[in-house]
Amino acid sequence: MIRRHPVRTALSALTTVAVACGMVALGPAAPAAAYFGEAEISPVESDISEKPWVGVEVSSGASTAHLAIDGDDRTAWVADDPSATQWLTLDLGGAYDNVRKAEVVFPDAGAVYQYVIESSADGDSWNLVADHSANQRASRGSVDLFTQPGTRFVRVTFTGSSPGATVGISRLGVYNYLRDDLVLGADASWVDNDVVEGREYWVSPAERDPGAGPHLLDVLQDRGFEYIRLRIFNEPRSESSGEILPIAYQGPERSLEVARWIKAERDLGLGIDLHYADSWADPAKQPKPRAWAELEFEDLTRAVYDYTYDYLARLIEQGTTPDKVAVGNEVTNGFLYGSEAAVIGTTDPPYFRDRPEIYQSQPGGGLLWEYWGSEDPEEQRLYEEAWDRFTTLSAAGISAVRDVSADHGEEIGVETHITISPSRPDRALEFWDRYLAGVNAKGADPDYLAHSYYPEWHGSPEQYELNLNAVAAAHPGYGIEIAETSYPASGGGGAPMPNSTYPRTVQGQADALQHVFRIANDLPDNQGKGVLAWEPARWQSLFTPVPGTTDVWEPNASIDVFALSRASHVLEDTVYAATPAGEPVALPESVEVLTTADGSTERIPVAWDPVPRDAAGRLTVHGSTEHGRVTALIDVVETHPRLDCDRTVTGWHSGPLTVDEGVTCLDGATVSGPVSVGAGASLQVDGAVIAGPVRADGAAVAVICDSRVSGPVTSSGTSSVSLGNPLLGCAPNTIDGPVTVTGTHWWNVIAGNTISGPLTCGDNARPPVNNGSANTVGGPRSAQCRDL
Repeated sequence: MIRRHPVRTALSALTTVAVACGMVALGPAAPAAAYFGEAEISPVESDISEKPWVGVEVSSGASTAHLAIDGDDRTAWVADDPSATQWLTLDLGGAYDNVRKAEVVFPDAGAVYQYVIESSADGDSWNLVADHSANQRASRGSVDLFTQPGTRFVRVTFTGSSPGATVGISRLGVYNYLRDDLVLGADASWVDNDVVEGREYWVSPAERDPGAGPHLLDVLQDRGFEYIRLRIFNEPRSESSGEILPIAYQGPERSLEVARWIKAERDLGLGIDLHYADSWADPAKQPKPRAWAELEFEDLTRAVYDYTYDYLARLIEQGTTPDKVAVGNEVTNGFLYGSEAAVIGTTDPPYFRDRPEIYQSQPGGGLLWEYWGSEDPEEQRLYEEAWDRFTTLSAAGISAVRDVSADHGEEIGVETHITISPSRPDRALEFWDRYLAGVNAKGADPDYLAHSYYPEWHGSPEQYELNLNAVAAAHPGYGIEIAETSYPASGGGGAPMPNSTYPRTVQGQADALQHVFRIANDLPDNQGKGVLAWEPARWQSLFTPVPGTTDVWEPNASIDVFALSRASHVLEDTVYAATPAGEPVALPESVEVLTTADGSTERIPVAWDPVPRDAAGRLTVHGSTEHGRVTALIDVVETHPRLDCDRTVTGWHSGPLTVDEGVTCLDGATVSGPVSVGAGASLQVDGAVIAGPVRADGAAVAVICDSRVSGPVTSSGTSSVSLGNPLLGCAPNTIDGPVTVTGTHWWNVIAGNTISGPLTCGDNARPPVNNGSANTVGGPRSAQCRDL
């Protein structure tokens, strides 16, 4: 595993969060104005529910379940039965340790929803995230903060809803934040050249105090980089001529010194990337080093082992034990090419092509993808033999890392690093299946499966995320890393790179890099372990030369993504509310904030912008807190939801009225006899006069508003009861007789009524409430109705 380093703690003390415009800015240690360009950088946040690997299960209404996670508030999962306990469960596809926020949005404005939100690691044992089961306020949703490492499932269970509400969910978001153990760093091997060439890097070169520098590593560490990878060429040579370079940049000897700069002097994480070549090795070229070019295969295997063991031993002995070693670089097509190059058809580097009698005289570790899936027995044999040679050489390198670690009592991770072609992602899956089976059979195994990501070669971020997730899902026992990535801040007239939507600007550079951070962080089961920028001072650079100077460079503002992408606090950043038209809007004076370091929550004050007057529909009001911006989404409603009537009775109705199915509505009616509601049926009364008693037995819904009943009102086993509820526009009633409500298991409100007889309530799932509108009762109040 990659070791964590104290830079994170030290750095956090130097950063501040600016709430203006929601922007996160660096504090006094490095004024953002000293950077080149501008970038607004906020902590990484992603809604896992939007990921294609997330599943959803529901208690009913399965045909619409997917609409709860389609990202569109205008669509919704709708349960089949609005008066029974219903639930929706998200399966995030794996565990997440830094999910901190859930947001649920319901279909109806002006309705009241009662519910609980829970999380689980296994789908069997559940932890309470939020309890809204006593809610009586209309709103379309809520944002709830929580800390439950290992969360895989998130469930919303309805416990009640106001009559007529659509029981369902328009959107359920579950938000993930960048983990502390996701390592952010860079391959900065050219720092070797920088020192010799006299390049200087300063955080704020134009300031009286220029900040960290002039060493590139000091600036990187100051700006939040935790880990530096070094590529190692065996005997550095010119790519074109094959001649030994006069200065052996990135060679073993020079890299020993660079390792001391990284590990011994700055205590940064150290990665070693063994190219096993004298010049660049990548998917297009994997030349053997000259010293090994004519070795027979058995001797070549021994050379890989000995070289790896000996070099790592030297690093360990000088006190710079690497945290991780890559056995080969971007070995998608194998490495240490030999005679099989004739089939592969490789022509680079020129010295490899021009001297085949040396470099191609013996078999090597190149893969023969041309024969993948061939039905020709001879081609299939050659394909299998190439895999065997490649995995034999790889296993030798892995075994050397394991042996030198054990012999010196150290722990060093092992990485294998490839690329994924956007046009042939199945090749990456075939690679890992073959590779892991091959090295495992030879007693070796890496810890990390690493991949490069450059959009111009590896597809859109969305496409790459799908491909990386497929690898992670196929091989859950391994850490997944993005070992190389970058994005330019200039060029192309600012137009995005191929397969990207981010402009080539400083802001675009910041946004593109944060997207890659999210991809790694959002892999299920916390499989993503790190992201490294490739050569941030030289390639698609995070630095810009300072005008009027020679070899002096300053960071782009985008560099702060390495320091500011982790959230120290998570805010209840959206408030949902509903208000009747013409009434003042009441917004909360405070919202909740969660401190990620310890999972604690507290309420902090909000300063709201003025609320627009005489508005209709949905209002958006912004507010600010010490930890960022808050948005209130307020639905101004003309009427609250009511039941849909199957039968409407108006005017005079003589004699008894029986409701034995569907929904019957009494709208201003006068009924001269008793009213009875049977099992599963519903009654909605508004502005009526009823001469006889009203009785509901096992009914679905019973709603009586603004009416007069001359006789007792009795409800037994009804799912949802509303006897007055001014809060939702159901005016109080006058009831000349006793009221008895028992066995209600869903919604239960008795509010503002004048009751001449006793009020008796018992055996209800929850005691009825009056929502602040006390009842006037002529007789005794008993049991659950005592406080109404």
